Amino acid sequence: MEWLFAGLGLVILLLAGDALVRGAVNLALRLGIPALIVSLTIVAFGTSAPELLISIQAVLKGVPGIAIGNVVGSNTANILLVLGFPAILAVLHTSACDTRKSYRQMIVASVIFIALAFRGVFDWISGVILLTVLFYILSHAVLDAKAHRKNGCSDAEVEEPEGADPDMPWWKIVIFLVLGLIGLPLGADLLIDSAEVLARRYGVSESVIGLTLVALGTSLPELATTTMAALRRQADVAIGNVIGSNMFNLLAIIGIASFVGPLPVDPEFLYFDLWVMLGASVLLVPFVYFRRDINRVWGIALTVLYVSYILCVLSF
Repeated sequence: MEWLFAGLGLVILLLAGDALVRGAVNLALRLGIPALIVSLTIVAFGTSAPELLISIQAVLKGVPGIAIGNVVGSNTANILLVLGFPAILAVLHTSACDTRKSYRQMIVASVIFIALAFRGVFDWISGVILLTVLFYILSHAVLDAKAHRKNGCSDAEVEEPEGADPDMPWWKIVIFLVLGLIGLPLGADLLIDSAEVLARRYGVSESVIGLTLVALGTSLPELATTTMAALRRQADVAIGNVIGSNMFNLLAIIGIASFVGPLPVDPEFLYFDLWVMLGASVLLVPFVYFRRDINRVWGIALTVLYVSYILCVLSF
């Protein structure tokens, strides 16, 4: 029954997160906020809302290992599984996307996150540092995007934010916002409670549940999106989306959650999981700097590495 509740909680989280994004995006556009700012802030926060609510609920319920495990496990899954599995079905033409600057920022964010983890706890001091780095990165992203538009990118060429619908009526916007705001805490509550029971039943730590069940579940939307994009030969921005998502996970989710309460770091993270996450990030160098596509051989290798990692986590 706990597996059913965990699955139900995850489904509610994902649907509520999507509803919140749609409502918030269209509310912002109706209020006259530029689409550029909406894309870089509201959409980014909205798509990370399920992970954020999971982390906050985990802190409130006294199982912070699930919060940290979710972030570390999701980042590892985003690189090894979300980029690896779709590439087995069709080559990901990531060479068309210049992500060198974002990649460097992700590596810096990862190193700062690991350094803070060695303090033994993510507290409000860690939160201030992480959110300051996030603000710096977002500010530069806004400035870069504005400069790009000023240098020749017309409004017609600017991609609309996810979920944008200029004709969406106000009542529909309100419904999406209400569903999102009610569904997110409900789904997170169900998932965390079920994960805690499962951890006790199978004799594993909350950290392991966070690294596996919760992390994999919250990475499923990215996996489905990248898989469909690969099959349609439209996966050129997949690596950029993964880099952006990973930065947000490290800086925003743990940064905000650390203000709700302290998150003690399981020593296992310090000796193994954080380094796997960083190692997976380093594996992106050929695709970022040498503009290599992720072909089927790379896809198989990345997927095998992820499965091996999960087996290692479960066997500890």
